[in-house]
Amino acid sequence: MERVGRAGLAEWTARAALPFFALVEAEAGRFVLWLPIFLGLGDIFYFSLRAEPPPWAGAAVAGLAGAMFLLLRGFSLARLAPFLLFVASLGFGAAQFATFRALPLLELPRRAVMLSGRVMAIEGLPEGSRIVLDGVRLNDGPALPRRLRIRLRHEEAENFAIGETLALRALLMPPPPPAYPGAWDLERDDFFHALGGYGSALGPARRIAGPPAPGIEAVIEALRASIAARVMAALPDARGAIAATLLSGFSAAIPEADRAAFRDAGLAHLLAIAGLHIGIVMGLVLGFTRLLLAAFEWPALHWPARQIAALTALAAGGFYLLLTGAHVPIRRSFAMAALVTLGLLVGRRALSLRGLALAAAAVILSAPEEIEGVSFQMSFSAVLALVSGYEALWPWLLGITARWRRHLVMLALTSLLAGTASAPFAAAHFGRVQIYFVLANLLAVPVTAFWVMPFGLIALALMPFRLEFLALAPMGWGIGVILWIARTVSALPAATLAVAHIPPWGLALFALGIAWLGIWRSRLRLGGVAILALALLSPLLTTPPDILVSADARLIALRTPDAAYILARAGASRFTEDAWAEYWAKGALRPRTEAPENLVACDETACRVRPRAQDAWALLVLRGAAREDAPESSDAAPDLAKTDLAAPARAAPAPTPAPGADCDVALVISPEPVHGRCPGIAHIDRFTVWREGAAAVWLGPRDARVLTEQAWRGARPWVPPPPAARHAAPHPALPLAAEDGAPPR
Repeated sequence: MERVGRAGLAEWTARAALPFFALVEAEAGRFVLWLPIFLGLGDIFYFSLRAEPPPWAGAAVAGLAGAMFLLLRGFSLARLAPFLLFVASLGFGAAQFATFRALPLLELPRRAVMLSGRVMAIEGLPEGSRIVLDGVRLNDGPALPRRLRIRLRHEEAENFAIGETLALRALLMPPPPPAYPGAWDLERDDFFHALGGYGSALGPARRIAGPPAPGIEAVIEALRASIAARVMAALPDARGAIAATLLSGFSAAIPEADRAAFRDAGLAHLLAIAGLHIGIVMGLVLGFTRLLLAAFEWPALHWPARQIAALTALAAGGFYLLLTGAHVPIRRSFAMAALVTLGLLVGRRALSLRGLALAAAAVILSAPEEIEGVSFQMSFSAVLALVSGYEALWPWLLGITARWRRHLVMLALTSLLAGTASAPFAAAHFGRVQIYFVLANLLAVPVTAFWVMPFGLIALALMPFRLEFLALAPMGWGIGVILWIARTVSALPAATLAVAHIPPWGLALFALGIAWLGIWRSRLRLGGVAILALALLSPLLTTPPDILVSADARLIALRTPDAAYILARAGASRFTEDAWAEYWAKGALRPRTEAPENLVACDETACRVRPRAQDAWALLVLRGAAREDAPESSDAAPDLAKTDLAAPARAAPAPTPAPGADCDVALVISPEPVHGRCPGIAHIDRFTVWREGAAAVWLGPRDARVLTEQAWRGARPWVPPPPAARHAAPHPALPLAAEDGAPPR
């Protein structure tokens, strides 16, 4: 009886395990594709920390997990957890090592200085140009460990060459902090890219030394600068700036209006050199080489034409990679192209998803800081959607008999898959989604592939003979067509849709959902739909701040259910204001005079504000230089003159409260320090943000919660220490340290 019971239990267990083994068999070869995901998890975990972990943390966890994996030999499922922990710790350790090898931060003077340095790059701008200097010396001091990017006057950079040493007088500034807690962190980006700060030349630059013996980097940068200059000389308008972007990777010269048109039309990927461009370059070189070898009898009969063409195309792709700056998208594309070429050489079919996984792992391990950038996220999500989407839909596509119809469907499908997969990341970083991106890509991508890029390659081939104008002219015609498409589509009604801010955990869910849908091939992939649905709900499950205060206290904004309103002082940052508008997705920030009286009540000295009628009040003290009382600032946008909350209301002002009556509030915010006002109530003034950075405030029915930039980012190597730790002087010179009614100094 006992034997029969054991047999029945074994049979029941075997039947219950059948679905699991069927799933494992159906997903054979797919589990390895999750390794880059776990590498990325360790990478993201490192960057999410608020304090720097011990240097040995990543290596210690990797060693412990590896030891557990070896000790559990014979227990296959039990070894999975330590193996995945080992992989994640590799990503964590790669991020630690990238931080360890990064150069220390600079402490730049806040006044004009004489500096000298060697020109490492020259970049054109819509108005003027800028250079990147290495080995910079300030006032003949020691060389700085980081590079500086200096904007020159007018077109002065055309007079200089890569490698020359220049001297000039400039006003320097460090990388700007985030516009609000959780915003894009330029300080971290520059920390990992060896950039120490920015500056503007105050006078002409003079050459003090010629170029040294050229190195590989200098030769490549000189070639890039020369190509960009010759292209823009032949095509001096926006077409030249776009052509220079496609052929040299320099995109700073594109006018902002045209860049916005490309973005709003869903064509921004045409300006980000990536898989499309390197695919066109390598495809054209591959086809031309095969055709050239086939045109002669001996090479066609005796040489391995396919392998030679593949290697030639790979060399051309590598050259194009270096020529365009070797950014993340094109590094990923070139890594996949190298794997495909290797497959051709050994006579095996290249697995695209495995190639994508290897490319992702290579980027995460070599440049872990890129994982939180929009370029990495949009690039890999788009390619994953394309590869897995075509894999699933290929039988259906083969059913379309008419070849022209199939090509048209594939072109639309390519835009739909790539655009849909990358849209959540674009929405998270830019606060908008494009509605007509499929239409724009249907028209613009063929023009790029069959007209613009072929003539661009011909122009590169003709440059040694100074005949590039023969190809740049028709290339400019094609770019003109693409510009017309971008401007027309972006001008259509509701071309873009402002969306609510996606929190970091929601963005992580988007990435997981896309990976889940793209990697699995059985019905298990349908679980990705649920993950994506939860990610779509993430903006509804989080509450954005009700009040934002900029890092210089010159901008204060209030968010209400219907709109957002702003207080702006002289010299306020327009970039910060635009970032706030994108973050809140409320449209342009409005002047206080348009705010409902039950939410904003002002007299000559203060405003009491609240986001909703049931919330506590916050007191905005308006003592200080209002914009309409201060001289015009060149840094302030003209249309901001009407958006000054500090000015008295145009309507009848609210009655002045009795002494102490205005202190029945949850928080006091003031651009100037206010001593003794509302004791016992939390304050945010210019010294608060000077020490801790931009502040975000959530107001409740009785209290206020404040989150500062310093608290959000923590004490990390790329975060400048608080001013109290850098300066012993009790009264530092601040931009806002101005007398009432006087302009900032």
